[in-house]
Amino acid sequence: MAGLKADLEAQRAAMAKLGFLVGKWEGELRAYRGSEHPAVFQMTEDASWRLDGLILLMEGVGREPSSGKPALQAFGFICYDDAAQAYRMRAFNDGRFLESEAHLADDGKGLSWGFAVEHVRTRAVLRINERGEWTEEHDITIGEQPARKLMELVVRRKE
Repeated sequence: MAGLKADLEAQRAAMAKLGFLVGKWEGELRAYRGSEHPAVFQMTEDASWRLDGLILLMEGVGREPSSGKPALQAFGFICYDDAAQAYRMRAFNDGRFLESEAHLADDGKGLSWGFAVEHVRTRAVLRINERGEWTEEHDITIGEQPARKLMELVVRRKE
Protein backbone atom coordinates (compact mmCIF):
# COMPACT_ATOMS: atom_id res chain seq x y z
CA MET A 1 0.00 0.00 0.00
CA ALA A 2 2.89 2.30 -0.68
CA GLY A 3 1.81 5.81 -1.52
CA LEU A 4 -1.44 5.63 0.44
CA LYS A 5 -1.46 7.82 3.49
CA ALA A 6 -4.07 7.31 6.17
CA ASP A 7 -5.96 10.37 7.40
CA LEU A 8 -5.49 9.77 11.12
CA GLU A 9 -7.48 12.85 12.12
CA ALA A 10 -10.47 11.70 10.04
CA GLN A 11 -10.18 8.25 11.60
CA ARG A 12 -10.06 9.67 15.15
CA ALA A 13 -12.98 12.00 14.47
CA ALA A 14 -15.11 9.12 13.17
CA MET A 15 -14.10 6.87 16.04
CA ALA A 16 -14.89 9.56 18.63
CA LYS A 17 -18.54 9.15 17.57
CA LEU A 18 -18.42 5.68 19.18
CA GLY A 19 -17.37 7.09 22.56
CA PHE A 20 -20.85 6.34 23.95
CA LEU A 21 -19.74 2.69 24.27
CA VAL A 22 -16.56 3.25 26.28
CA GLY A 23 -16.73 1.93 29.81
CA LYS A 24 -17.57 -1.12 31.87
CA TRP A 25 -21.12 -2.44 31.67
CA GLU A 26 -23.08 -5.17 33.53
CA GLY A 27 -26.44 -6.78 32.96
CA GLU A 28 -28.14 -9.75 31.38
CA LEU A 29 -28.03 -11.72 28.16
CA ARG A 30 -30.87 -13.91 26.92
CA ALA A 31 -29.77 -16.46 24.32
CA TYR A 32 -32.41 -18.30 22.30
CA ARG A 33 -30.87 -21.62 21.31
CA GLY A 34 -33.64 -23.41 19.48
CA SER A 35 -36.12 -22.95 22.31
CA GLU A 36 -38.78 -20.44 23.21
CA HIS A 37 -37.23 -20.30 26.67
CA PRO A 38 -33.93 -18.43 26.58
CA ALA A 39 -30.80 -19.29 28.49
CA VAL A 40 -30.04 -16.34 30.78
CA PHE A 41 -26.49 -15.24 31.55
CA GLN A 42 -24.90 -12.53 33.69
CA MET A 43 -23.22 -10.32 31.11
CA THR A 44 -20.35 -7.85 31.21
CA GLU A 45 -19.15 -5.65 28.39
CA ASP A 46 -15.88 -3.75 28.52
CA ALA A 47 -15.12 -1.20 25.80
CA SER A 48 -11.93 0.85 25.67
CA TRP A 49 -9.80 2.86 23.27
CA ARG A 50 -6.54 1.62 21.80
CA LEU A 51 -3.91 3.25 19.56
CA ASP A 52 -4.76 6.77 20.71
CA GLY A 53 -8.43 6.51 19.73
CA LEU A 54 -7.99 4.70 16.41
CA ILE A 55 -9.47 1.39 17.63
CA LEU A 56 -12.36 0.60 19.96
CA LEU A 57 -11.74 -2.72 21.69
CA MET A 58 -14.77 -4.60 23.09
CA GLU A 59 -14.99 -7.74 25.19
CA GLY A 60 -18.20 -9.39 26.33
CA VAL A 61 -18.46 -12.28 28.77
CA GLY A 62 -21.68 -14.10 29.65
CA ARG A 63 -21.49 -16.19 32.82
CA GLU A 64 -23.70 -18.96 34.15
CA PRO A 65 -25.69 -17.45 37.03
CA SER A 66 -25.26 -20.51 39.28
CA SER A 67 -21.51 -21.14 38.85
CA GLY A 68 -20.12 -17.89 37.45
CA LYS A 69 -18.34 -19.89 34.74
CA PRO A 70 -18.04 -18.23 31.32
CA ALA A 71 -20.62 -19.61 28.90
CA LEU A 72 -20.23 -17.05 26.12
CA GLN A 73 -17.17 -14.99 25.29
CA ALA A 74 -16.86 -12.47 22.49
CA PHE A 75 -13.98 -10.18 21.64
CA GLY A 76 -13.78 -7.65 18.88
CA PHE A 77 -12.68 -4.30 17.66
CA ILE A 78 -13.94 -1.52 15.46
CA CYS A 79 -11.84 0.84 13.40
CA TYR A 80 -12.60 3.41 10.72
CA ASP A 81 -11.42 3.05 7.14
CA ASP A 82 -11.00 6.65 6.01
CA ALA A 83 -10.46 5.68 2.35
CA ALA A 84 -13.78 3.79 2.21
CA GLN A 85 -15.44 6.07 4.80
CA ALA A 86 -16.72 3.01 6.66
CA TYR A 87 -16.48 1.42 10.08
CA ARG A 88 -14.93 -2.05 10.05
CA MET A 89 -15.54 -4.68 12.72
CA ARG A 90 -13.68 -7.89 13.44
CA ALA A 91 -15.23 -10.18 16.05
CA PHE A 92 -13.90 -13.37 17.64
CA ASN A 93 -16.08 -16.06 19.23
CA ASP A 94 -15.85 -19.82 19.67
CA GLY A 95 -12.44 -20.08 17.99
CA ARG A 96 -13.54 -18.25 14.84
CA PHE A 97 -13.51 -14.68 13.61
CA LEU A 98 -15.76 -12.72 11.34
CA GLU A 99 -15.43 -9.37 9.65
CA SER A 100 -18.18 -6.93 8.84
CA GLU A 101 -18.92 -3.34 8.06
CA ALA A 102 -20.67 -1.57 10.95
CA HIS A 103 -23.08 1.33 10.49
CA LEU A 104 -23.53 4.19 12.93
CA ALA A 105 -27.18 4.97 13.66
CA ASP A 106 -28.46 8.28 12.29
CA ASP A 107 -28.97 9.61 15.83
CA GLY A 108 -25.40 8.64 16.83
CA LYS A 109 -26.61 6.35 19.63
CA GLY A 110 -26.24 2.93 18.07
CA LEU A 111 -24.60 0.59 15.61
CA SER A 112 -25.78 -2.17 13.31
CA TRP A 113 -23.86 -4.97 11.65
CA GLY A 114 -24.28 -8.47 10.30
CA PHE A 115 -22.33 -11.51 9.25
CA ALA A 116 -22.88 -14.20 6.65
CA VAL A 117 -21.19 -17.59 6.73
CA GLU A 118 -22.34 -20.08 4.12
CA HIS A 119 -26.13 -20.37 4.58
CA VAL A 120 -26.26 -18.59 7.97
CA ARG A 121 -26.83 -14.84 8.27
CA THR A 122 -27.00 -12.72 11.39
CA ARG A 123 -28.11 -9.17 12.00
CA ALA A 124 -27.40 -7.15 15.14
CA VAL A 125 -28.62 -3.78 16.33
CA LEU A 126 -26.97 -2.07 19.29
CA ARG A 127 -28.70 0.97 20.82
CA ILE A 128 -28.29 3.17 23.84
CA ASN A 129 -31.88 3.49 25.05
CA GLU A 130 -33.59 6.37 26.84
CA ARG A 131 -32.43 4.96 30.22
CA GLY A 132 -28.78 4.96 29.08
CA GLU A 133 -28.69 1.15 28.79
CA TRP A 134 -26.65 -0.61 26.10
CA THR A 135 -29.10 -2.93 24.36
CA GLU A 136 -28.51 -5.39 21.55
CA GLU A 137 -30.89 -7.51 19.53
CA HIS A 138 -29.47 -10.28 17.34
CA ASP A 139 -31.42 -12.22 14.71
CA ILE A 140 -30.32 -15.29 12.77
CA THR A 141 -31.48 -16.62 9.43
CA ILE A 142 -30.58 -20.15 8.35
CA GLY A 143 -31.08 -20.89 4.68
CA GLU A 144 -34.54 -19.85 3.55
CA GLN A 145 -36.08 -20.03 7.02
CA PRO A 146 -37.54 -16.82 8.43
CA ALA A 147 -35.30 -14.80 10.73
CA ARG A 148 -35.59 -15.66 14.42
CA LYS A 149 -34.37 -14.06 17.60
CA LEU A 150 -30.89 -15.21 18.61
CA MET A 151 -29.95 -12.99 21.56
CA GLU A 152 -31.08 -9.99 23.59
CA LEU A 153 -28.67 -7.99 25.72
CA VAL A 154 -29.28 -5.26 28.29
CA VAL A 155 -26.33 -3.89 30.24
CA ARG A 156 -25.93 -0.79 32.40
CA ARG A 157 -22.82 1.30 32.91
CA LYS A 158 -21.01 0.49 36.17
CA GLU A 159 -20.61 3.56 38.35
